[in-house]
Amino acid sequence: MINLASKLNSKAEFFKFYSLALDESNDVKDTAQLLIFIRGISDNFEITEEFLAMESLKGKTRGEDLYDRVSTVIEKMKLRWSKLANVTTDGSPNLTGKNVGLLKRIQDKVEEENPNQDVIFLHCIIHQESLCKSILQLNHVVNPVVKLVNFIRAKGLQHRQFIKFLEETDADHHDLLYHSRVRWLSLGKVFQRVWELKEEIGAFLKLKGKSDEFTELSDKNWLCDFAFAVDIFSHLNELNVKLQGKDQYVHDMYTNVKAFKSKLIFFSRQSLHSFCNTSHTEGDHPKLTSTGACPLSQNPETAPEEVQLELIDLQSDFVLKEKFSSLELRDFYASLNEATFPNIRRMAQKILVLFGSTYVYKQTFSVMNINKAPHRSSFTDEHLRSILRIATTKLTPDFDALAKKGDQQHCSH
Repeated sequence: MINLASKLNSKAEFFKFYSLALDESNDVKDTAQLLIFIRGISDNFEITEEFLAMESLKGKTRGEDLYDRVSTVIEKMKLRWSKLANVTTDGSPNLTGKNVGLLKRIQDKVEEENPNQDVIFLHCIIHQESLCKSILQLNHVVNPVVKLVNFIRAKGLQHRQFIKFLEETDADHHDLLYHSRVRWLSLGKVFQRVWELKEEIGAFLKLKGKSDEFTELSDKNWLCDFAFAVDIFSHLNELNVKLQGKDQYVHDMYTNVKAFKSKLIFFSRQSLHSFCNTSHTEGDHPKLTSTGACPLSQNPETAPEEVQLELIDLQSDFVLKEKFSSLELRDFYASLNEATFPNIRRMAQKILVLFGSTYVYKQTFSVMNINKAPHRSSFTDEHLRSILRIATTKLTPDFDALAKKGDQQHCSH
């Protein structure tokens, strides 16, 4: 522990700039804990991101109390306030108060050392995402689903009967999930599970004589809203995962949020009737070709359905835009992360494998006609195949292996 702290101090001496991430919360004993993380960058762009300190606040947690703890840690590290570039918090009032909050005091302290230095204060992007629930207006979906899950899982006997019922019907899942109101994003997983088991749940309710209490499961309009909720919470969960973890850079987060905002606009224009499946016809082929050749300019709404969301991610990533302009199209698609862009990669493979013309056939026919002339008509088919293969291949034969094989052959006398 001492060694690690010493190493961090050594690295901190060379920080050109540094940022702080602060989060204040109560532990199991209701003691307020202030967690401080630091990320610094040296002159040669070496980035260090480490846990800096945990400060217990057993008394008041006013802005001045938090500032005193942070200030003590910064001065102990011998860090200059004028090098502080950013502070990110969860947006709580004692941290962000306009006049007496922690951030106001930090800004004043930085200006004492350097009046021209402005600290960038950010509200934790993950916390902002969690606020989305309050404006989704999906209570007419959330409440029945939570009620349904509680009905099945609240009583031990009924819960066991439901599990047995799922086993007997060979369902894909063997239970429902609980929703934690503390971690609201768990609602996405709950929704997904209920959606996948909706047929079995309906049958179980009918068996128990409770179908009348959950009429939503037979209401097509409600099911459409439910399907939308399943999708939107799934995408929120996906965004949440992308925003988590150490070594996350702001530009990457911005890319992910920008892509998600574009997806929201896209979702708002799409039909919510998830029960309808559209089949691809020959009229879809131009969409495939256009998407494959010009992925950055292709309108996601007119692209094949399976690549629409991936196109939004692709078009929102400026790093990939630069790569697209510097690489051959095949190399560009080969460079795409398979886990992130599986459908685009697959679509590109399908396009690239198509023949654009019959030139190769005509070329081969020419070779055949030249070799199988009237005076060489005695060529066997095997001979001709060999000639055509040699004439048209781009592969390089293993001449060493062929030479060794030739050495082993002996002519008969």
